[in-house]
Amino acid sequence: MSTLLEKTSNKLVKAFLKNKIISPIPSKYTKRLSEAQKLRKLCESKIKLPVIGFKAAGTGIPLIKKFKEKEPFYATVYKRNFLKSGKSVKINKSTLGIELEVCYKVKKSFFLSKQPITIKNISKYISHMAPCIEVVGYRQRKKGITSFGDLCSDFGANVKFLVGSAKKYKRINIGNLKTNISNKKINQNVNGNTNSVYINPLNSLRFVLNKVKKDRIYLNKDFWVFTGSSVGVVPIQGKGLYLGKIDKLGSVKARIR
Repeated sequence: MSTLLEKTSNKLVKAFLKNKIISPIPSKYTKRLSEAQKLRKLCESKIKLPVIGFKAAGTGIPLIKKFKEKEPFYATVYKRNFLKSGKSVKINKSTLGIELEVCYKVKKSFFLSKQPITIKNISKYISHMAPCIEVVGYRQRKKGITSFGDLCSDFGANVKFLVGSAKKYKRINIGNLKTNISNKKINQNVNGNTNSVYINPLNSLRFVLNKVKKDRIYLNKDFWVFTGSSVGVVPIQGKGLYLGKIDKLGSVKARIR
């Protein structure tokens, strides 16, 4: 007999694959992050699509404290949700908002490393860095965030990732870069800073890589890691072109329809 966990994962996976919205899943899988992690991992194990990388989520320290968590979490990102800058994304009532973040391309040699990843040794595994817009939302008919489990159980609430022009990686002061996301058509403008991302985006990357290592995940290729929003979850107040800018990294665009 199929358990509730199995049934719930099957519903979420089907919704993910068919771009459908389902009724909210049982709260027992969203209240506690540990239960949400079990559901997320089970769902991801059932999806046989190419993986492009991983995302960090819950990286805002005020948010971590608010929900009484100890750290962020991560989720798998699939190739079909990875778009070039300027592409269009259709939203729905379960879309939570839009985020602006730093992403890194990591060499597949990372998977051969035996040592824990530290801020001192992390650079040798990074090939490129880029600005990224992430559109976040649920596959369920629900709004808002009441716990990290809400986001984690639903594939980290990742909908689409739009990536700007990638630059060869070099060490810069990634922990204090001004960021901005705007939609001129509706006069929406939000400023941010990379220092709001789990100390800084490089530390967020370190966190994700060590979790991937701990979970014994292996990819036979280079991959992307999306490190978390520098502007929080910005509500999408209207359709049209959103432009994200990160000092020293460049810009990225998303057309919301």
